[in-house]
This record gives sequence, C-alpha cells and structure tokens, in this order.
Amino acid sequence: MFKTIVRAVVLLAVGLPLVSCQAASNAPIPAAKDDAPLAATSSRETAVFAGGCFWGTQAVFERVRGVVETTAGYSGGSASTAHYDDVTTETTGHAESVRVVYDPSKITYGQLLRIFFAVAHDPTQLNRQGNDVGTSYRSVIFFANDDEKRIATAYIAQLDAAHVFSGPIVTQVVPLKAFYKAEDYHQDYALKNPNNPYIYVCDRPKIAALKQQFPELFQKYKGE
Repeated sequence: MFKTIVRAVVLLAVGLPLVSCQAASNAPIPAAKDDAPLAATSSRETAVFAGGCFWGTQAVFERVRGVVETTAGYSGGSASTAHYDDVTTETTGHAESVRVVYDPSKITYGQLLRIFFAVAHDPTQLNRQGNDVGTSYRSVIFFANDDEKRIATAYIAQLDAAHVFSGPIVTQVVPLKAFYKAEDYHQDYALKNPNNPYIYVCDRPKIAALKQQFPELFQKYKGE
C-alpha cells in the first residue's frame, strides 16, 4: 500500500481520479435469504474476508456492532511468504485479508457478508480494488465450515440473480487453510492515519457508507 499512497498523491496532484474501491450504492443491498439465525447465547465465531487493501476492510469491520476483534493479515499462501514485502510481489498466492471475531448472538454471518459486499469493497473488480492491482487485492471469502460455504455461495447467487451490481460478482469462495497476522504497523492503520491521502479517498467513505446504510449495526471504535 505504501507505493499506492505515493501513486494516490501523484494522481490527486495532477487532477486524475482515483478509481473507486467501494461498491457503488447509496442504499443497503438485500439481506441474505439463506442465513444462520442469531445464536441464543453469546460466544465467539471467526470469519475471514479479503477485499482489497486490508486497511479499509479492517476499518469497516471494526466498527460493526457485534464484532469483538479484527486483525489485518494474509491468507491463501504459505507461512514462509506471509510478509508484506513478499506479498506485494504478487507471487505468493496470499490475499490481504481481515480476520473478524464476532459474537453470533449479536450479528450473523450473513449480516457480515452483507456489509462485506455493500460497503467494504467492490466485488465486481477482478484481482484489483480501485488503483490497487494484483491478486493480493482479490475478493475472497475464506470459509471455515460447510455452513459458511453454503451461506456465502447462496448469497452471491442471490445478488447476481437480482442484478444488484453493474457486473457479475467475482468473489472467490475458498476454504480457509491458514491466516497469518500482518505486521504491527498495518493494524488499525486507517484509524491511526485518518488524513493519509489513501485513507481519506478510499477508506473514510467506506466508514461513512457503513454508518449511513447500516446505522443499527454501526458503532464507534476505541474512543472515537
């Protein structure tokens, strides 16, 4: 992303637009018809999503009511290459990902997917998000069990059948083999650098969209 920040500054300086890395919608997309019900008791479940730069994906999910913890990291490749300098070569198989720990008595997996598709990224962009280009920025749902796979697959089919987006959804639905935490300086990056040009253009609008489209699920994060 640091090379992207430089590119963003250059593009803005010469008056060229940054390509959007958020689904274009001013209203919430339909809820998942096939979803697990809210659990009767509080517990902890984990979901892993990749939707472009993990700064923005984390910035969205850490502000979702019912989410307990988020971590930026890498999924899709091996432990030996789960490092930022390796991942940015676009040769490791990793996607920049976010691990979301949530309370299933407060929010469902389907609701997390709805936010993922509605405001966290644009699921119609193949191997890119906005000006971030490469397979590490691809759209992926890493499922941990058959229920997650079923709900995610059915929801994609539902959204495509309803032509919710201007193009077909290209999000991969693949088994989660491992998640590797990213370097400390990537954690909560958008929170710590709100005026960074990249964050200002790409990620702050996602937070605003979350608050506008899902006010009942929006929560402030860490003393905001």
